[in-house]
Amino acid sequence: QVQLVESGGGLVQPGGSLRLSCTASGSGFTVGAMAWYRQRPGTMRAQVAFISDRDIITYEPSLQGRFTIARDKRKNSVFLQMNALKPEDTAIYYCYANTLDTTTGIARPYWGQGTQVTVSS
Repeated sequence: QVQLVESGGGLVQPGGSLRLSCTASGSGFTVGAMAWYRQRPGTMRAQVAFISDRDIITYEPSLQGRFTIARDKRKNSVFLQMNALKPEDTAIYYCYANTLDTTTGIARPYWGQGTQVTVSS
């Protein structure tokens, strides 16, 4: 069983910054691609940023330049640096990891529990 634990959310004023962190823990797995999604009030969950196991990165186009995704493969962690935050960035942010069971060879996705980011003055 794999658990994704997120941290770093909170309340920030417009123009401020936050850094989200997510670490995958457990045993008997390897981590492939990781990503951040968000779900704004009244909308569906949508991908914010993605980083492959080969460090290929993509962003939701409207966020590129403000958000930066990075990972630490040794720690099975992924980060999201968010700058110049706007009220419309208010959402629950979810960490995603695609994992491979080293015993069965079965790939399985996991989600974090979500962390609230609120951008407001």
